[in-house]
Amino acid sequence: MSHPKLEVLTPQNSQLIFIDQQPQMAFGVQSIDRQTLKNNVVGLAKAGRAFGIPTTITTVETLGFSGPTYPELLAVFPEAPLLERTSMNSWDDQKVRDALARHAGQGRKKIVVSGLWTEVCNLSFALSAMNDTDYEIYMVADASGGTSKDAHDYAMQRMVQAGVVPVTWQQVLLEWQRDWARKDTYDATIGIVREHSGAYGMGVDYAYTMVHKAPERVSHGPVLAAQPAGR
Repeated sequence: MSHPKLEVLTPQNSQLIFIDQQPQMAFGVQSIDRQTLKNNVVGLAKAGRAFGIPTTITTVETLGFSGPTYPELLAVFPEAPLLERTSMNSWDDQKVRDALARHAGQGRKKIVVSGLWTEVCNLSFALSAMNDTDYEIYMVADASGGTSKDAHDYAMQRMVQAGVVPVTWQQVLLEWQRDWARKDTYDATIGIVREHSGAYGMGVDYAYTMVHKAPERVSHGPVLAAQPAGR
């Protein structure tokens, strides 16, 4: 018997959607530090780019309310169309359904979701998509945010009860990489870790420079030698 949710995420079975990663939506987020949220969203986007994951970006009421998508996210996918909507539920929009269906037709039925807000746009999209199709939804909890911690947490609980799989952005990155012997994506994965994974990334920088004697990853001015303190 097949158990699709026991299959790990791979670059071949996944697609990615970013829902309403826009400033006015982020202003209302209280469940996670907003700078951390943006860091995680961009880290996830870079992971998607590194592994060639088909990615959909959808926006709501850009000119009337929500503002343009984060430039840091758009910089990762400069060629991606922005699928504008009026509905809070992305699944209501035919353009979004069509984009997801194209990728699902390639065997990519595991949809990794990052969006705002968890309790509205993410929740309605996840429930509707699963109700109407055989897609699996993987909700990136730390690359999504709600208007309060309760709003985020209870929305996540409701989705999990309905069959959504909760994940974190770094979990997704490392699940796609899976094996450090995969050298074609090794450097990209380590680069994302160094830039976006906090203490883990600091540790990688330390190990590379202090243990393996690799050069620092950025150039800088001359180091002026320390002078003993005067007596």
